Amino acid sequence: MVALPRLVIAAPASGCGKTTVACGLMAALRARGLAVSGHKVGPDYIDPGYHALATGRPPRNLDPFLCGEDLIAPLFRHGAAGTQVAVVEGVMGLFDGADEARGVRGGGEPPREQGGSGGVRSPREDTDFGSTAHVARLLGAPVVLVVDAARAGRSVAALAAGFAGFDPRTPVAGVILNQVASDRHERLLRDALAEAGLPVYGVIRRTEGIITPSRHLGLIPAAERAALAGQAVDRMGALVAASCDLDALLALAARAPARPGPAWEPPGEPGQAGPVVAVAGGPAFTFGYTEQAELLEAAGARVAPFDPLRDEELPEGTAGLILGGGFPEMHAAGLSANERLREQVAALAARGAPVAAECAGLLYLARTLDDRPMCGVLDVRATMTPKLTLGYRQAVAVTDSVLARAGEVVRGHEFHRTAAVPVAGDQPAWQFGPGAVEGHVAGSVVASYLHTHWAGHPAAAARFAAACAKVPSR
Repeated sequence: MVALPRLVIAAPASGCGKTTVACGLMAALRARGLAVSGHKVGPDYIDPGYHALATGRPPRNLDPFLCGEDLIAPLFRHGAAGTQVAVVEGVMGLFDGADEARGVRGGGEPPREQGGSGGVRSPREDTDFGSTAHVARLLGAPVVLVVDAARAGRSVAALAAGFAGFDPRTPVAGVILNQVASDRHERLLRDALAEAGLPVYGVIRRTEGIITPSRHLGLIPAAERAALAGQAVDRMGALVAASCDLDALLALAARAPARPGPAWEPPGEPGQAGPVVAVAGGPAFTFGYTEQAELLEAAGARVAPFDPLRDEELPEGTAGLILGGGFPEMHAAGLSANERLREQVAALAARGAPVAAECAGLLYLARTLDDRPMCGVLDVRATMTPKLTLGYRQAVAVTDSVLARAGEVVRGHEFHRTAAVPVAGDQPAWQFGPGAVEGHVAGSVVASYLHTHWAGHPAAAARFAAACAKVPSR
């Protein structure tokens, strides 16, 4: 592999402006005529939707917990193939890992990074697994720290210097200052950072011109506000182009060392006449990883996207159905009103076609969602709640399904504010710990709150496609 210019946009904590800077940088570099690859550390589905608008390329996630650290560089090479520069947006604070707010629940411990000589691991190596710093090290990418300076002066330099020196394995190359109030404020910050020996790659003034509205699980997905989201990304690009030294950032990215190695490739051979797998999309089903479709196609399936809010029929020849995550609770009325499609989904499941549903998909298959009729495939009633369920999960398959055999271990995550009753069926899908079962397996249907990244479990795609191929055509 030729050394691909790359850098990581990180921050001391959430809410400092990482997404604005990362998306803006992607858009600004693309506006210069460069082919830009966008990546997101962690399991988040929402930010990558904005990356796709900024780059014009499929979004990509890099998550050592979900996929294993050995796959991070290969997945990066795969996603960045054919581009000239890559921008990686971090998650939470730079050193916040899988054991932080996104705590692991389930059997066993999360995977750990191998340490130095003799396999000895330092406490720091143990605690930042899955963090932005961890991914930056795996990619050999320089880190630029976005610092919110709205309520600080010289102390910003102390903060940035602390991050730069905290872990010698993860050096911070410089900072981008956000929410700077005035020329005087900027001079004070620049002088303090110069004393600390930290370059300033950009200064972004306080601005009200960029609106990326949020709700209970973060930013509103780009697919739910396509025109406005595109305008917001354009404004981010213009802001970063005017506020940051793009030439200096490109020079920094170009200093990233070559990391030879193979790119990830989905196993199998794409088939020309394989089974049709319908994959839900549109505003209600925005959570999905790009590699899932690539794996299904490599396993011989033909992927057919559809929108359950708009389309009244499943794609022609559908032999299997993927219902990913999203915000069905925000679109329950529209999903319920599409009675014709709900009936088709129920009929498809009744004739034994494989159906895999994650989170939003589980709610769509339920009998009701907030008392509105859904597909009725499962005898489940779901409701919106004030409680946020969030975290990584190490799960063991309880029941054979079209995705996994009983006893297989997978890693995933939960991210929802809904509750499904019952939480598990007579044949549960997963066990997270002693006595903690979740999800439903009913014939060829498997549905649960667990989100998984199929690149970390490629056998799921082959198993699902093979089950679809056995469904009689109609």
